[in-house]
Amino acid sequence: MEAEKITIEDTPNSGLRIDIISCVPRLLDSFFDHSILKRAKDAGHAEVVIHDLRDYSIQKQKQIDDYAFGGGAGMVLGIETIARCIRNLQSIRVYDDIIYMTPDGERFQQKMANRLSMSKNLMILCGHYKGIDERVREHFITKEISIGDYVLSGGELPAAVVSDALIRLIPGVLNDETSALTDSFQDNLLAPPVYTRPADFEGWKVPEVLLSGHEKKINDWRMEQSIKRTQERRPDLLQ
Repeated sequence: MEAEKITIEDTPNSGLRIDIISCVPRLLDSFFDHSILKRAKDAGHAEVVIHDLRDYSIQKQKQIDDYAFGGGAGMVLGIETIARCIRNLQSIRVYDDIIYMTPDGERFQQKMANRLSMSKNLMILCGHYKGIDERVREHFITKEISIGDYVLSGGELPAAVVSDALIRLIPGVLNDETSALTDSFQDNLLAPPVYTRPADFEGWKVPEVLLSGHEKKINDWRMEQSIKRTQERRPDLLQ
């Protein structure tokens, strides 16, 4: 079955590859074809391949869900189709992790992003409807991730969020490789305020220290501002 590829072909020089399994792949069409992610794709630093789960259904109508045993509201993505898809992908390459996006997974944080960005091959399964057959989680999934304590219609947006967070960390993706190292949460601090031209807009002025050209003073100011902002907005990070 032909997977729908929205990035470059896999090559020996490519970096991180992410295979995303979705029953509504069109939701992800534009996300990976713009800005930083597109540049990462074009430069061969990353590849994201979207797989339509319905392509692996053995049902004539391409059905991939069914009613839950025991009754209750909502449909459940079945194990047969998901197993066929995962096993097909596993027959081609070895995956560092098979990830399931779910609200009851481990909270996604920058430290996790740092670790996962060093992977070679990742597979992400997007849930939908009421979720997936529990046996998929028990026998195929190696990591479950949540992007927050709320529920979305499916796992596509969370999968895109995770992919973005990982790809931007790959060396060569950002024009300035130190940029990712100074992002919020990299050192358990929020990023300091940033300014650009003009230095004076309607009397609202940029802090003088940033115009001084004194590198140590600027770095000290930024650290002070990071600590202050973290204390005010996310004191839990300082614990």
